Amino acid sequence: MKRIGILGLGGVGGYFGGLLAKAYYNSAEVEIVFIARGATKEAIAENGLKIVNDDSEMVAHPKLVSNNPDEIGVLDYLICATKTYDIKESLLSLQKCITSATIILPLYNGVDAPERIKKIFPENEILQGCVYIISMIASPGTIRKMGFYEKLFFGSKMTSNAKLEELQNIFQKAKIESYLVDNIEEIVWEKFIFISALASVTSYLNQNIGEVLKNKKSMKVYVELLYEIEAVAKAKGLQLPKDIVNQTIVKLEKSPKEATSSMHRDLLAGRKTEVTSLTQFVVNEGLKYGVKTPLYEKITIALM
Repeated sequence: MKRIGILGLGGVGGYFGGLLAKAYYNSAEVEIVFIARGATKEAIAENGLKIVNDDSEMVAHPKLVSNNPDEIGVLDYLICATKTYDIKESLLSLQKCITSATIILPLYNGVDAPERIKKIFPENEILQGCVYIISMIASPGTIRKMGFYEKLFFGSKMTSNAKLEELQNIFQKAKIESYLVDNIEEIVWEKFIFISALASVTSYLNQNIGEVLKNKKSMKVYVELLYEIEAVAKAKGLQLPKDIVNQTIVKLEKSPKEATSSMHRDLLAGRKTEVTSLTQFVVNEGLKYGVKTPLYEKITIALM
């Protein structure tokens, strides 16, 4: 029996965790555990996890929903999708569930998670991963997904193919559109270029995707950010597509116009934001590699 824990049941963890829980509800091979507390835990324990799409909805029931390590037990895989500022605290609370054989798949917004997790669990295999999806918590225990686009990419240079393929198999049987890729670092950075510039521009200008796209000044800010972060990625030696800036603009144009970044949503709701991982990180990497990022610096100061 493979036991998979889902830590962080927001737009990403809730959606993909929900698909896994639904697929393996009565499975003798795979057990899905939701790690949650408070209102989310209560709502899921009572009614399951609800996923609402544009034209349909479904309910998924995990084998267990708990935040008690003694109840959760040892995990074979841990999929992490909390906010980046919760990485350390949330993982330390699960120390009992993580043995040296537990494989950890981070699906955070930033790119610094594997490095940060490795410091906490130096013995463990930490994969790299990212997702493309627009989804958010509608209410405790309910995830709202917008648009049809969803992709999950993961991989690792260090982990055995057998283990990676086992996880890919588990995803595909759950009808998750997942891709096991060799060049995962580049893929993760392509996503990061998209999400970092989007989070920074929407939060700084207080505009959603449609508003940014139709305002020339806003687009100028967005494109400027893309060029700065591209320069940082190049300085790091990453092999990105030559037209990464244009590709990223096309991704933005294909996104639902009424949507915005999760960082902008957090800012509007008065919650803590991921500005450290999504905006300031680019400034710090720029300093490390001698790349100037004046606009990223200006936005970091404004949003901190």
